[in-house]
Amino acid sequence: MWAKSLDISRRFAAAAALAALAVTASPALAQLKSVEIMAPANPGGGYDQHARAMQQVMQELNLATGVQVVNVPGAGGTIGLSQFVTGKKRGNGLMITGLGMIGATLINKSPVSLEQVTPLARLTGEYQPIIVSAESPLKTMDDLVAKFKADPGSVSWGGFAVGSPDHILYALIVKAVGGDVSKMNYIAAGAGGEMLAAVMGGHITVVTGGYNEFAAQLKEGKLRALAISSPERLPGIDVPTLKEQGVDVELVNWRAVVASGDIKQADLKTLDGAMGKMVASPQWKAIAAERGWVDSYLPAKDFAGFLQDEQTRIKSVLDELGLLKK
Repeated sequence: MWAKSLDISRRFAAAAALAALAVTASPALAQLKSVEIMAPANPGGGYDQHARAMQQVMQELNLATGVQVVNVPGAGGTIGLSQFVTGKKRGNGLMITGLGMIGATLINKSPVSLEQVTPLARLTGEYQPIIVSAESPLKTMDDLVAKFKADPGSVSWGGFAVGSPDHILYALIVKAVGGDVSKMNYIAAGAGGEMLAAVMGGHITVVTGGYNEFAAQLKEGKLRALAISSPERLPGIDVPTLKEQGVDVELVNWRAVVASGDIKQADLKTLDGAMGKMVASPQWKAIAAERGWVDSYLPAKDFAGFLQDEQTRIKSVLDELGLLKK
């Protein structure tokens, strides 16, 4: 059930192909004035990486006169979301969002939600590895599962924030192996450097996130990947899937960009066209390939429908996993 409901990646390719055709046929775009992109997290994590990739490519393509990135971390992105929703008029202001922000707004009972922004574009999807320190005695998922079943409290599961895709992935794993999700010791360890320090220092048993966040340390032999959440092994990444180790779970973490809730339709149309041109560019494709991002582009209209459905789906997932407070 979960493999089917969480695996949205197989629909990405068709949507991306249609989007590419639309971009090819579109007329020249007017240059945007200064654009501010909010990354609602600390530097180094997935939100930040996407914001800075957008900044780089938009500037290289001359889509805007200036692009700035600001980081507003905290509460799974909901602090940034709150500032984005309630702040002063933002004009061409944008914010990176994703699967995790839906969960964070629900679990944290955020007073603001993604209903208060304007969907602009779904950008990428990313599969998540299960990571331990190179010194960890855990060599396989069987080892991790056995340790958890013997003493649930002995395993600390580190991730970005409560309700994030990291949290959801761990809960699905525990549920799939017959464990009790309520006994899971989940640690909101932040993103990027914070998480790396925690696992390499032996302070957390296991961590997860985007593969690119750990790629350098994996290559250097400082970390070890026990599994990855893809439906099959990924090209160039020698990591077994969860499913081939008997854990029937798949998950793809999509990320996207939104505009302010009161954006004018003319400005939305311009930004929508700019996003289409950006994701179709060789520069964006090169960054995505380097970082292991799956192309999941949806333009504004299609992304709006997807986001509405996804909010309903994730609420159901969190409810069934027992992660929503009554």
